[in-house]
Amino acid sequence: MVPSPLPRPPLSQTRIRIAWAIALAVDAIQVPATATGPVGWLLGAGLDLVMMVVMWSMLGFHWAFLPSFLTEWVPYLNMAPFWTLAVGLATRGRGPVDLPLPPKIVN
Repeated sequence: MVPSPLPRPPLSQTRIRIAWAIALAVDAIQVPATATGPVGWLLGAGLDLVMMVVMWSMLGFHWAFLPSFLTEWVPYLNMAPFWTLAVGLATRGRGPVDLPLPPKIVN
């Protein structure tokens, strides 16, 4: 019998929006920077290291961050917005959850 994974805690709406904004900004910087050649690749490598630390601290560990981090090191493969995709996968279904109302007591 395989144990079910532990449910991940919900994230605040602000944290999700900031993570999306950062991912979109980093992908918007990296795509044109890749076209500049080796200088852009070095810039992209530094951004990837910072992005990995920031996303882990904001959203916690998620498997989608590992392929995003590794594929960014392959020249011209990082032209795709992998960080935006990874944040989308990591935040899917983790928004605020309404707490259930207590049961009504009928006399």
